[in-house]
Amino acid sequence: MSLEPRIIKESFASIEPVADKAVHYFYGRLFAENPRLRALFPPAMDAQRDRLLHALTEIVWSLDSPESLAGRLGGLGRAHRKYGVRREHYPALGSALIATLREFSDDWNPETEAAWTAAYRRAADLMTAAAERDGAHAPPWWVAEVAAHERRTHDLAVLTLRPDRPLPFAAGQYVTVQTARWPRVWRPFSAAGAPRPDGLLRLHVRAVPGGWVSGALVRHTRPGDTVLLGPALGAMALDPDSDRDLLLVAGGTGLAPLKALAEQAAADGADRRVHLLVGARTERDLYDLPDLRLLESARPGLRVVPVVSDDPDFQGVRGAVPDVLDRFDGWDGHDVYVAGPTPMVRRTVQALQELGTPLERVHHDLLEAERNGSAPRRSSPSRPSLPARRS
Repeated sequence: MSLEPRIIKESFASIEPVADKAVHYFYGRLFAENPRLRALFPPAMDAQRDRLLHALTEIVWSLDSPESLAGRLGGLGRAHRKYGVRREHYPALGSALIATLREFSDDWNPETEAAWTAAYRRAADLMTAAAERDGAHAPPWWVAEVAAHERRTHDLAVLTLRPDRPLPFAAGQYVTVQTARWPRVWRPFSAAGAPRPDGLLRLHVRAVPGGWVSGALVRHTRPGDTVLLGPALGAMALDPDSDRDLLLVAGGTGLAPLKALAEQAAADGADRRVHLLVGARTERDLYDLPDLRLLESARPGLRVVPVVSDDPDFQGVRGAVPDVLDRFDGWDGHDVYVAGPTPMVRRTVQALQELGTPLERVHHDLLEAERNGSAPRRSSPSRPSLPARRS
């Protein structure tokens, strides 16, 4: 595969300072030349632009890792089926991309254009092949009935969904959700539990300011309503070759995928101890603690530790989660999984590193912030302040 990664990275680096303008130009060019494609996209494009920039950044800085790149592109190809993207749409997308790069690159030349054109064709082939393989055995989306809707706090709900057909997923993965209130607007939410024999799926959803889908799911959804679910995505799964004890560190609704991993560890039957640290600002924000205590009582190897930062009357562990890790025995012999808001994830990984935990055993998903409504991560995966997720 000759993608000329050096040329592509150098030209992309020159565009990053004006990335927002470039993304606006890309969609303007795409829709001007192909008006019918506008119907595939949501009414408001802000989040879509952010996701495009994030995906393109991840792809560019993964060019030196063909296996990782192929996995990312295959996942994107499968995920795009729910938008109605087909093979015949890719040339138009590629034409708009090359035109955008030509417009904003500092040193565009025939060699650069050839490298980008070859890279895009390879990427499009991988994405369409993955989508077509997936289409042979799976629908582009699932219709799911809301079986239960529990308001745990004023801005947070736990939804139990019943897909109309089996929706395969692994503990730690997420699904995208579309509501009838906002057609063509999809938002990702982690499954808050391991796969169940009855096929039910639980989501922890916090309504965030300006969050169209999260607000609709929390405030305007009732049992009996239906939503659409995209295929399961994400790779923050338990290492099947490890029998080390687990440390799971959750902040906010980052609890959802880690609760799923705790359930999966118990279901696997391995004799591993699991510490689940659940961070919250106040005791009232420990929205899932009763369920966690039930899970803990049924799983002798599981210990649930609530950690509260802003409640002086709380009788348990107080402080920010990254700051209390040194109050426990060493974590160097554990596999560690971290999920929650990006600042919390970054500080936690840094604290673990300072405590001597090998970074190759620390797994995290910095997309979790986007899934729960925070601003998407903009840093380049080639220059992160944290190592890339190892799962």
